[in-house]
Amino acid sequence: MPAPDRLKRALWVLFAVNVLNFYDRHISGALAEPIRREFQLSDTELGLLGSAFIWLYALVGVPLGRMADTMSRKKLLAGGIAVWSALTAFNGAARSFSMLMVSRLGVAVGEAACAPAATSWLGDLFPASQRSKALSTFMLGVPVGGALSYFLSGPLAQYFGWRTAMVMAAAPALLLIPLLLSLPEPERGAAESSPQAAGSGSMWSVLRIPTLWWIIFSGALLNFNMYAFGHFLPAFFSRVHGLTLAQSGVATGFVYAIGGVGGGLLAGRLGDAIIGRRRDGRLYLGALFALATAPVAFLGIRQESGFFWVALVLLGLAYAGCNTYYGFVYPSIQDIVPPAQRGTTMAVYFMAMYLLGASFGPLLTGRLSDWRARVAADAAGSAAIEEKFRAIGLQEAMLIIPVLAIGLAFVLWAGSRTIRRDIARRETGTKPETVLA
Repeated sequence: MPAPDRLKRALWVLFAVNVLNFYDRHISGALAEPIRREFQLSDTELGLLGSAFIWLYALVGVPLGRMADTMSRKKLLAGGIAVWSALTAFNGAARSFSMLMVSRLGVAVGEAACAPAATSWLGDLFPASQRSKALSTFMLGVPVGGALSYFLSGPLAQYFGWRTAMVMAAAPALLLIPLLLSLPEPERGAAESSPQAAGSGSMWSVLRIPTLWWIIFSGALLNFNMYAFGHFLPAFFSRVHGLTLAQSGVATGFVYAIGGVGGGLLAGRLGDAIIGRRRDGRLYLGALFALATAPVAFLGIRQESGFFWVALVLLGLAYAGCNTYYGFVYPSIQDIVPPAQRGTTMAVYFMAMYLLGASFGPLLTGRLSDWRARVAADAAGSAAIEEKFRAIGLQEAMLIIPVLAIGLAFVLWAGSRTIRRDIARRETGTKPETVLA
């Protein structure tokens, strides 16, 4: 086991990588309104910008995940950072929606290397009893990166233009790549308690693990909500509550920073505390938090203009509930999958959850928003869809978030019913017999 200071250094460098990962991923959402106005886009086209990113991200993630199990994770991750940062900077040179789309797809290719390589790396640094805290710390890059993207990109775009904000988002890579390359990479299986637990098998044996399928379904539901949040929350604050571009960015940053970090830290502590008492505890707690998220999200979305601060607090709490997922579910994947297959497993998990869930979050929410805006305009006898109707449409469309949170709670509860058996199988080296066992 590496010395504690080396463990902390590796964890914080990988956390910083994930911060940049999600800063650059969320920047198109942070800058959605000026991009929409410049290129005269509909909400459906805005949603397509996010969904196309996710489709390619999911597909290229599988071969990159396999590479994370067979080659240097450090070199793979450094290459990914270089690619996504360069293409993020190129976003600032886009002169048409098509150019913007192509450059965002390039960002997707680079970012697809991050999660499989980094989570596999952390699984070999930390034993099972410490993985909730380690992985939830790493996944704090989701809210922290998102928060910084909204905090900084909105004001930067307002004062210097959205293109400058895009270019500046790429700059931290110049520091992070050398830091990453200076880290020693652990051997695969180094943190396992027994040779059986560190064992390997075919990818088909992993896909026969019942709990993994419940986790994949849960990821689809969770990421639909997370990407609907990320892509449309700044626009929601601007349209429904009348905030400026800079103010909506800061408000969304608050939701990510306070809600996301709070939820992630809480899940890390609770996840490691409960696993010593009950092996199904992480997924069971995840189900409870998802269920509690639904009414809070509903109330936050339904707040009318004039109740901005109420909406902000409620949506921050809802996002916190969503973000507990990572501290409960990601360690559960490590609990049921051998180390030599974790990179590939994470890539398959990401492919399924992104194609089935996250890719529909921006696109379907945008489609619902356009439809409800048209309905509102027709009801008012207006041939044109004015901004006030777009506000109504988006507010109604985002009500899909609490509905799917209830579905997420059920799926995580179902996974908690099978995980005890799957953990025991991995620890003894027993192969799962069937997906429906």
